Amino acid sequence: MSANLSIDVCYALPDAQTLVSIELPTGATIQQAIDASGILARHPEIDLVKLKVGVYGKLKPLDTVLTDHDRVEIYRPLIVDPKMARQRRVDKTRKEGSIEGRKWLPKDSR
Repeated sequence: MSANLSIDVCYALPDAQTLVSIELPTGATIQQAIDASGILARHPEIDLVKLKVGVYGKLKPLDTVLTDHDRVEIYRPLIVDPKMARQRRVDKTRKEGSIEGRKWLPKDSR
């Protein structure tokens, strides 16, 4: 086992993504990885008190100890509720006249 961990720290915006690869000593935490990556200096809008973080899509607290080749992710809040976004897509499909969009309507209104 190596003395250092190879860690990726990533943060994505709608128009750009930042991925920083760093080496940390064994036993490093998510907070230490974020601090060492310099991502907070590149993106001053990141507030770790408000935003959630995780490793490979699973939410984790900042004091989680990392393992080799982990990817630390900083998550932005959702702008649109996923249920509302899906409903809007279905409504749009129905208006376009697609059979796929109309299959959930009662048979007499198709």
